[in-house]
Amino acid sequence: MTSATQSQQRGIQLTDAAVRQISFLREKQGKDLCLRVGVRQGGCSGMSYMMDFIDPSTAREDDQVFDHDGFQLVCDPKSLLYLYGLVLDYSDAMIGGGFQFTNPNASQTCGCGKSFAV
Repeated sequence: MTSATQSQQRGIQLTDAAVRQISFLREKQGKDLCLRVGVRQGGCSGMSYMMDFIDPSTAREDDQVFDHDGFQLVCDPKSLLYLYGLVLDYSDAMIGGGFQFTNPNASQTCGCGKSFAV
């Protein structure tokens, strides 16, 4: 894992590789979007991670906003309880590549790394 960028608040961190990939994907959308990160019930370990680009105008008043090298990452307060300290990384490896979540709050993580338990 590469070193994480330092955000204004240390709630959710991104590695340089994750910032590059998110920036690339955001540019393909052709709009100025922000990245919403959160959790939902489901997955093989009980909770699963979710990520999606959203229009900044749809961010809720109680969302936490983290600035990362030219774009904003948004997280709702309930999800942040489970994600505080999360490091989001990206790998372009042929096997096991993609976004990888390192969550210090997870007591258990499934084999695919996309769901967790607390």
